[in-house]
Amino acid sequence: MRARLPDRSGTVDRDGVRIAYEVHGQGDITLLLLPAWAIVHSRLWKANLAHLADHFTVVTYDPRGNGESDRPVEPSSQDPALLVGDALAVLDEVGVDRAVLVGNSFGATLAYLLAARHPERVLAAVMIGATLNLDGRTDDPLSRAIERFDEEPDGDTGWSLYNRHSWERDFDAFVRFFVGEAFTEPHSTKHIEDGVAWGRATTPDALAATVAARAGLPAAAMAERLRALAPAITCPVLVIHGDGDAIAPLHRGETLAAVLDAPLVVLRGAGHCPQARRPVVVNRLIRDVARRAAGRATDDPSAPDAPPSDPAPAPTTDEPAPARSSRRREPRVLYLSSPIGLGHARRDLAIVDELRQLAPGACVDWLAQDPVTSVLAARGERVHPASARLLSESSHLESESGEHDLHVFEAVRRMDEILVANFMTFLDVVESERYDLVVGDEAWEVDHFLHEEPAVKRTRFAWLTDFVGYLPVPAGGAREVDLAADLNAEMIEHVEHHPRVRDRSIFVGDPDDVIDLPFGPGLPGIREWTAAHFDFSGFITGYDPAALADREALRAELGYGEDETVVVVAVGGSGVGTSLLRRMVDAHRALAPSVAGLRTVLVAGPRIDPAVLGRAPGLDVRAYVPDLHRHLAACDLAVVQGGLTTTMELTAAGRPFLYVPLANHFEQQLHVRHRLERHRAGRALDFATADADDIATAMLGELGRTTGYLPVPADGARRAAELLVDLL
Repeated sequence: MRARLPDRSGTVDRDGVRIAYEVHGQGDITLLLLPAWAIVHSRLWKANLAHLADHFTVVTYDPRGNGESDRPVEPSSQDPALLVGDALAVLDEVGVDRAVLVGNSFGATLAYLLAARHPERVLAAVMIGATLNLDGRTDDPLSRAIERFDEEPDGDTGWSLYNRHSWERDFDAFVRFFVGEAFTEPHSTKHIEDGVAWGRATTPDALAATVAARAGLPAAAMAERLRALAPAITCPVLVIHGDGDAIAPLHRGETLAAVLDAPLVVLRGAGHCPQARRPVVVNRLIRDVARRAAGRATDDPSAPDAPPSDPAPAPTTDEPAPARSSRRREPRVLYLSSPIGLGHARRDLAIVDELRQLAPGACVDWLAQDPVTSVLAARGERVHPASARLLSESSHLESESGEHDLHVFEAVRRMDEILVANFMTFLDVVESERYDLVVGDEAWEVDHFLHEEPAVKRTRFAWLTDFVGYLPVPAGGAREVDLAADLNAEMIEHVEHHPRVRDRSIFVGDPDDVIDLPFGPGLPGIREWTAAHFDFSGFITGYDPAALADREALRAELGYGEDETVVVVAVGGSGVGTSLLRRMVDAHRALAPSVAGLRTVLVAGPRIDPAVLGRAPGLDVRAYVPDLHRHLAACDLAVVQGGLTTTMELTAAGRPFLYVPLANHFEQQLHVRHRLERHRAGRALDFATADADDIATAMLGELGRTTGYLPVPADGARRAAELLVDLL
């Protein structure tokens, strides 16, 4: 699912060549995100677009040769003057007079030419990983490959693949090579995967036309011509370049900045596309340039977001800034609660209740999404207004799901642009307001990007999770084994290279609840590593099971009759459980003749319409039930998905239950199953092989069974709060 859909889109006809564009946002200042080389299209900007569109109007368009634009194959159709005209035509079509230009790779050349030849249309320019050759040097691989583009190559690997003849024989090999050179940073598997897919969207002939159109003059002569344009560039320019760029050497960015007398930001270790691989720092730099441009455009240099001068951006560092400490009597906490399953909200509220007892007067703001915000609102909690800007992770996962199937590993990887956008919203909050502590309950994007860019950390950060380690599922094959190990290695490196990012790491459980498997080939064991890097709170139920020990009184209070056999079916807070609920309707019908007084309570949750589930005698279909744990404690049997919170609440209550983990959901299939087996709790069923009759038979076998589960301590929330209060 895309992080943001365009507010409007269309095409511009350029003498028979259609150029496809999109417009996002409604800000006073417009950013034009220029296309790079035609080996990619405008999705190259996916990590930047949603955040920038929160503040500005953002226009993107696909280059000739890729995306939704046409693919002309004549070299004349790729003349740089025509490409500059494409940008102007798009601006005219969307009604924009002046824009801030942002260009990566060849897009930086377009920004340079636009700013020089049409200065009246340009407010400012950001040039990233510029391939613009202003010093005439040809001692880099790209220059040498372009010079020999039409010659028969001397090999079939590396830069020899940048060749017309190689493209005709095996274009895909070139795409894989070139994209790998664009993302030289470690752990760039998703970026490379995306780039290869975009590269496959063009054709060898269309891409060859772009090379032929820029050939001709020797490099020195072309550099002289380009330098001659520099005095005409009067707008502010920022140059961004990675010192690990394998396509455009750093000296190109250094020369560009020197020729334009522009500030240069060098990103250590970054490759050719830092806006994709280092989106947080690049988003901030683009935003700052645009805000300064806004001040000049409105002739209001005193505006807070528009300082009068253009100082060189501060260099980025790898260490967190010192945590700011408030001198208020009442400490402020920003709490981030994952929307993937309402169990996070329940345990987080329990922790906050305990925290308020330990730190009287503590003010807690919540940055959260639906359905968590509904739970918080019902409790009268303070939901930060910026929560409305968060993009829905639950909707994304639902869009990725099949029939009781969620390949969550791949779904999370494909959620990358949503996670970037949500982190930028978080960063806006903590930079505009002062907090003493940020608590992230499986706020994966915050933990990831704070480790990627530790210099942006501004306050203490506590991390909570109930599982550690991505684990491959069999359907993913060898590829997923490698990808999971790569993600785990990245996380391990994050924590060990930047130990100050997490001021406290809390595992919601006990050491034996951690699965005893390796992170991957050659990597440490998950349980051993977790024990060395986490504190343990024990499981957090969110309530005291002892308070619900009188089941007869509880059943009477909830309206369940003494002569009823109550089965509760629940599937969590997302819409992924619809298939199981529908099957349970059939299972209820199959079981009813064998169980007198059968009453099956189907809890649809906040994101499933109960009306789609059907009706039957003895079937009680409900929407969201805020006190579900009470119904679970009162029931005779429960049938649930494989989510940790619900299954462990049933374990704590000692109730018999069946659980049906989502197929390909590594957390439910592996981490949760391990914990339940350790507690000797529940019976697992396979949705793919258990039809309604099978489930009914299993239910009949579990009804009335005496359980002997491992006890679940009731003090987890207090222990977690004690670990957090030290940070205040």
